[in-house]
Amino acid sequence: MTTTATPVEPPTRKRSAVKTILLTLVVGLVLTTGGILVAAATRPATFRVERSILVKAPPERIAPHINDLKNWVDWSPFEKLDPDMTREYSGADTGVGAKYAWDGDNNIGAGRLEITESTPDRIVTTLEFIRPMAARNVAEFVFTPEAEGTRVTWAMHGPNTFPGKIIQVFISMDDMCGPQFEDGLTHLKQLAEAND
Repeated sequence: MTTTATPVEPPTRKRSAVKTILLTLVVGLVLTTGGILVAAATRPATFRVERSILVKAPPERIAPHINDLKNWVDWSPFEKLDPDMTREYSGADTGVGAKYAWDGDNNIGAGRLEITESTPDRIVTTLEFIRPMAARNVAEFVFTPEAEGTRVTWAMHGPNTFPGKIIQVFISMDDMCGPQFEDGLTHLKQLAEAND
């Protein structure tokens, strides 16, 4: 008599708790990264940050604080980020062609600035950041006469690179730079009004 053996099913393997946790983490990471990249792709191709302040002084008393790049140490908020950074001035002493290069710690990075336009109602600079992230922007100071003085507007604009867009998923350029512009304009106002 022959007996037929009943087939034995292989034991079912239970996924270990560690594998389940790791798989969940990997899927979560992929979804989060994908979400960040999609959100970054929806950011605008350019950015603009702008602040203004009323200064009780004529433009000719305000402009020298901007037109002479050596004077920026007295009012620019970026000068305070690393007081020990190296500074190099070249080109014209003031106005068009005046150049300034800096190299500092991680708070300020490194870059170059050049005045490309200087008129009684506006000063324009090109601003090139080398590190921590390469970028090339335009900054401008516009002087608009008002009854009580001069409205000074400080603006920066430029292209929104993809790394910049990723950063802006978490914090906008306006939130990053706006408070610093406000601080700088407040110091600029104090300097210009102190010349009374």
